Amino acid sequence: MSKFFIRRPIFAIVISLIIVLLGLISLSTLPIAQYPQISPPTIRLSANYTGANASIVNQTVAQVIEDQLNGVENMDYMSSTSSNSGSYSLSIVFDLDSDGDTDSVNVQNSANLAKNSLPSEVQQTGLTVRKASGDMVLMVNLYSPKGTYDQAFLKNYADIYLLDKLQRVNGVGNVNTFGSSYAMRIWLNPDKLAERGLTVADVTSAIKEQNVSAPAGTIGAQPAPATQEKQYSAKVEGRLTTPEQFGNIILKSASNGQFVHLQDVATIERGTQNESNNSKINGKSGIGFGVQLTNDANTLDTVTQVKQILSEAKDSFPPDLDYIIVMDNTSFINASIDEVKATFIESLILVVLVVFLFLQKWRTTLIPVLAVPVSIIGTFASFVLLDFSINTLTLFAMVLAIGMVVDDAIVVIENVEEHMEREELDPKAATEAAMDEVQGPIVATTAVLASIFIPVAFLGGITGVLYKQFAVTITISIAISAFVALTLTPALCGLLLKPGNTGFRHGPLAAFFHKFNSSFDHIREGYTKKVDWMIHHLKFAGIFLVVICVLMGAFYKILPSTFVPSEDQGFFMASIKMPEGTSLNQTIKTVDAMAAETKTIPGVKDVMTNAGGSSSNTGNLYVSLDNWDQRTASAESVTSIITQFNMMAAKDHPEASIYAFNVSSLPGLGMEGGWSMQLQDNLGLSDTELSDLAAKAVAACNARPELMSTRSDYSADKPSYEFSVDREKVKSLGINLSDVFTALQVNFGGTQVNDFNQFGRTYKVIVQAGTQYRSQADSLKFISVKTSSGDMVPLDTILTKSITTAPSSITRFNGVRSIAIQGSAASGYSSGEAMEAAKEAVLSVAPAGETIEWSGQSREENNSSSSTMKTLAMALVFAFLCLAALYESWSVPFAVLFTVPTGIFGALFSEYAINKNGSASRIDQ
Repeated sequence: MSKFFIRRPIFAIVISLIIVLLGLISLSTLPIAQYPQISPPTIRLSANYTGANASIVNQTVAQVIEDQLNGVENMDYMSSTSSNSGSYSLSIVFDLDSDGDTDSVNVQNSANLAKNSLPSEVQQTGLTVRKASGDMVLMVNLYSPKGTYDQAFLKNYADIYLLDKLQRVNGVGNVNTFGSSYAMRIWLNPDKLAERGLTVADVTSAIKEQNVSAPAGTIGAQPAPATQEKQYSAKVEGRLTTPEQFGNIILKSASNGQFVHLQDVATIERGTQNESNNSKINGKSGIGFGVQLTNDANTLDTVTQVKQILSEAKDSFPPDLDYIIVMDNTSFINASIDEVKATFIESLILVVLVVFLFLQKWRTTLIPVLAVPVSIIGTFASFVLLDFSINTLTLFAMVLAIGMVVDDAIVVIENVEEHMEREELDPKAATEAAMDEVQGPIVATTAVLASIFIPVAFLGGITGVLYKQFAVTITISIAISAFVALTLTPALCGLLLKPGNTGFRHGPLAAFFHKFNSSFDHIREGYTKKVDWMIHHLKFAGIFLVVICVLMGAFYKILPSTFVPSEDQGFFMASIKMPEGTSLNQTIKTVDAMAAETKTIPGVKDVMTNAGGSSSNTGNLYVSLDNWDQRTASAESVTSIITQFNMMAAKDHPEASIYAFNVSSLPGLGMEGGWSMQLQDNLGLSDTELSDLAAKAVAACNARPELMSTRSDYSADKPSYEFSVDREKVKSLGINLSDVFTALQVNFGGTQVNDFNQFGRTYKVIVQAGTQYRSQADSLKFISVKTSSGDMVPLDTILTKSITTAPSSITRFNGVRSIAIQGSAASGYSSGEAMEAAKEAVLSVAPAGETIEWSGQSREENNSSSSTMKTLAMALVFAFLCLAALYESWSVPFAVLFTVPTGIFGALFSEYAINKNGSASRIDQ
């Protein structure tokens, strides 16, 4: 084959140019990402049971739904949280190779089977199913710099003008908002209701009756008389829109013609569905929202479209309205890609210099240098067929391939020059003679290298995807380089090489090369003598090999392992937990104070806070940092800033439990870095027993030197009132027991009655007692129910209250109640060591029968712990087989494979040396 191209060099050049052009065309269309598509399909289901606590939501919603969803096709695991706010959130993670759209349909169908078994209030609000990953790639805060607008306005403005547009962007799975939607709030006065002989059931019934969409038909529609000339559509005022219209709802009429209107017993205003959230940006009131992607979204394209929508919307903002992007994950992705690109260029320059250093001729250097762009750029053309993206792994593979693709060309050139000098042949004849000798070894070498990398591509899971794109990229680059070595390289040798070209004879380069060659020849002679001595003393070679193998195994055990190293992504998060029972007002004070202190840390740019939400005693900080080129000092790295934050929090806020943590390095596996464990309660322990177990588990973990910042949100210490109903008295008075429960729910928790329309949208109408009638448990005396005879009976006469404790939230994992425990690896320890220590610590205090599971990134790390050895074993087996076929021998391949331990030892030793001076660790996949 080579002779054909030697005699037709233009043909060879044209083929190479076509390969380069195909690669360039593909390069302009390929997606760019940080990693290959490793985010597993994740379906999120949510529901709301207004007024219910965590235990009620767990019993009546979580158990019902999860019983139906358990074992849905291709499911990996599911986890859920039931909170005291009445909210229920379920996340179902599927196998990586499953179809997200099909998974969403399967979840929706299974959830529909459970719908009829759910409480009517939950059925009324409905179940929401979305295909969205667990982490957010973009966090934005809409705020009023001068405080002109309140949070109700900001949230409603975002809903109308921003969020709907963002939801329509291809790739956006969900937009998670830190705030509550617009609503018509009806604040009841229980005293006035009792005076007029009314109950909350009367109020809700009247609203349902008088706030309704009422079609009025058509006047003059067919069939109609032949003389009918006009046709009119009819309408009647049914659904109300303003507080005044709701205030005129008639609750009761008297025989004397007097009426009791809703405005007589309640205050009606526009507001929010609840005020359990408080979001701020740099101390100013705002509404924060985070963009969650679908698992198959292209991050860069999607975020670019989202930012474009925000930028265009800003042009029409009213005065004193602005937004700040708190976190943009694409900034880190672009920075990572730029770093790899820089490394790629540096590697290319080094390869050219090394080739020139040894070949010492411009013409001979040019030939292998031209082989590099053909092999590397041509590889991009295969990405289109393989559905690969340009990411850090494929670019790293190309960086490694740069040094490998020139090997074949150098072999060809060296052989051609040898024939020209030894046999005094012209370039074309020398090239033909050389190719007769080397084309077989080139093909064989390529086959051996491919046999090492290709089997890796068949591994499953996230680890397999990461390995696949890396390995296949190298394999294709090497295959193209072999083709170039058999076509373009011999053609260029015949064209460019000149007989009698001895290189540089005069000048500084000639002097430098003379000294270099003398030194290199001296080193080569010494090396040859040592090899000759070793050949005659094989027992020392065997001893050396054994020592290397022992050291290799020792370093492998000593080096800490990790799944993916943590990264400085220019952003971190912090969780704040106040003592159970703390009001939202007190939580806001601590969150705001911590945010103000965080702003004083060098390197911190913006701080967004969110206090409340599912629990009044919790809050979160979302901290963005200055750009990396502005944080050059080691004290301004994300790790150092997190350390400063934790020290400041422990010193200034002992009243709260505050932890800062880096975000996850892998997309689609949750936002929190570190390790995540689920301790499953298979024994049916009580709330108090689970709370004690959680405290013991956290204490046991924090006692281990490998772990730090271990925490669990589970606690059964939240103060709670338990009401006992005197059922005999209720029945003797002719009171419906359901009226008692309704009165409690509506007055203390509120209820969504129906809807109203405004701004072209539909909002909820919510009825609840006024603030002064639900701030104390003694407010029962103001709330009344009606007997069968029409008398009003205060609730405190049929209910008794007692203080108890209850969990503020309940988590479940794979349908079993669980305790979520998170933590980080201590300084000097890897994630693998931290996970093993956490497992040992938790199991040492857990009763027999309790089990642990890993979630998020920790689950993937645990599942992939044995992949490294499997991958190495596969590579060795396939390399042995190819070498055996090449040399037609079962023994010769061992001579080659015995060099592998030395290479592995060198890699591990270098990591060990770096680990002593930094924080390198073994990537255990």
